[in-house]
Amino acid sequence: MLYYPSMVILALDTTTPAGSCALAVDGVLAREEASDASLPPATRLPLDLMAILEHGRLTLGDVDAFAVATGPGSFTGLRIGIATMQGLAFAAGKPLIGVSALDALARIAQAEAAGYRIATWVDAWRGEVYAALYDGEREVEAPVVARPDEVLTRLARTPTIFIGDGARTYQDTIHRVMGESARVAVMPTPLLAGTISLLADAIATGGAHPAPHAIRPLYVRRTDAELARDSSAAR
Repeated sequence: MLYYPSMVILALDTTTPAGSCALAVDGVLAREEASDASLPPATRLPLDLMAILEHGRLTLGDVDAFAVATGPGSFTGLRIGIATMQGLAFAAGKPLIGVSALDALARIAQAEAAGYRIATWVDAWRGEVYAALYDGEREVEAPVVARPDEVLTRLARTPTIFIGDGARTYQDTIHRVMGESARVAVMPTPLLAGTISLLADAIATGGAHPAPHAIRPLYVRRTDAELARDSSAAR
């Protein structure tokens, strides 16, 4: 007897330098792969996505919904990732579901977060982090971009687990300010595409099927072009 999957999700994350892609079938992660950071995104993304489908013996026509990380992260990475998945979704006539990388990190941290809040930190460079705070999977503080010590002063000393590349970069600062009330996740910088695919599966099976053009990136901080424009206007 042949088995025909009822929900296939193809997901892409470009919020990290390498990124990853994943395939979920009927709410189960079938495969997740890190991208090759040595290749330019325009070259590696189509190859990575096609390879992961081929491994599952599936084609683009078998995909029921596409999913992509909406940020925060590199502006260039986000634009390329979203544009890639929008193109595939438009061509296939299928929905495109956007998932915050911070939500994905919070979901991953659940496994070791009993009794702890979850602080998701993505390195925003320039000595700053993109940060949000979760109680379980519920966001209790919206994403901000700020210096690590500024974020930590608002957290007090409530038991908190930190996850993300920002947590790895600034772990010494975290422990200095919060002491024993803080923990950094065992794997602070996990691949995200697999979790994004599962979150998107739950959204799609719940009845939401957003059109590809409806997706919006989560930048948090304004682009350099916007900052330069504002600076020029003020002169």
